[in-house]
Amino acid sequence: MTAWITVIGVGADGLAGLAQASLEILKGAALLVGGERHQEMVADSDLAEDTERLTWSGGIGSTMDEMEGWRGKSVVVLASGDPMDYGAGSTLARRFDPAEITVIPHPGAFSLACARMVWSLPDTTTMTVHGRAFAALNLHMRPGARIVALSWNGETPKILADLLCAKGFGASHMTVFSDMAAAGEQRFEGTADDWPYDNVPDLNTVCIDCAAGADAVFWPRTPGLPEGAFEHDTQITKREVRAVTVAHLAPQPGQVLWDVGAGCGSVAIEWLRAVDGGQAFALESDDDRSDFIRQNADNLGVPHLGVVMGTAPDALANLPDPDTIFVGGGVSQVGVLEACWDRLSQGGVLVSNAVTMEAQQRLMAFGGDLGAAFTRISAARSGDVGKLTAMRPMMEVLQMVARKT
Repeated sequence: MTAWITVIGVGADGLAGLAQASLEILKGAALLVGGERHQEMVADSDLAEDTERLTWSGGIGSTMDEMEGWRGKSVVVLASGDPMDYGAGSTLARRFDPAEITVIPHPGAFSLACARMVWSLPDTTTMTVHGRAFAALNLHMRPGARIVALSWNGETPKILADLLCAKGFGASHMTVFSDMAAAGEQRFEGTADDWPYDNVPDLNTVCIDCAAGADAVFWPRTPGLPEGAFEHDTQITKREVRAVTVAHLAPQPGQVLWDVGAGCGSVAIEWLRAVDGGQAFALESDDDRSDFIRQNADNLGVPHLGVVMGTAPDALANLPDPDTIFVGGGVSQVGVLEACWDRLSQGGVLVSNAVTMEAQQRLMAFGGDLGAAFTRISAARSGDVGKLTAMRPMMEVLQMVARKT
């Protein structure tokens, strides 16, 4: 198969920053694809007389559909910086065969920003809020963290500054670069609690050197956060049991999790916090608890958690097939475990916890036929007994772990 799509990374300095080889490929393009900003970088004289242009204005899907009609001809796609780092190259790779694509990268915003800050890129957390929820920043706040974030627009630095202040990181130093590598590049600096710019140029990148105040709120990404880290109405998997549960769910990049009967969403949220690139759906029928899930997902930095209102098994119909499933609520309801097991991918794991005798009997009847492993989890916490201290046992939990082979 011959590559007919060439993705060329370009900086804010436009064609001036491209190598001669890239300019020659551009000159030979039958179709030039790119956003309006990138199209404006290219004069008609930089292209062949019969080169046609196509922007993304009709939507990414429809644009790629139109590109299909040019198969076998030279199609050049202009993308910002490194096309494979939150760029158009990654999107195209999900649609076209890699053998059809050639990528010519350019230094991206992360590399440029770290070079200006003299920060080690592997030791820096990189993220984007371009078209994504700003609350994702909450996942990465910790003392001493260095974060580089791609912005959505000129108001983004102020929004991120407010988020830092809300978590007790107001002393964090922020440096914002706009239009990096262009003649009009600018640099803005300040602390989050005294950020002086309500707006900066839209094409900007935010560098954050995190400094925690005495009231800073931050959590490790290991499972087993205290119940106080979540908004809930007591319907929450206790931290001792939750840590064991997430360990059995074994988060892996690219996997899909279902959290059925999610309560406040603690298991799904901890699963997402433990893995980069995972996808999770929390199914809950109660309106108030669904609100808790959304609040907790934002506060703990995983706003991409999908909240599904409804009851199993009906509300599961339109979800992607899961690699892992946790059934926390509805164990005793007829058909829930069976529907989850039917949809579970081969090699996937189903974990379920039960406290009541009825739910435990249901688990043992269901899991016994599957060769599931059972664990009885008991824990006790210290508490006051008058002026003394004693251990108060918590309700025992029967946990079932079944792997689909």
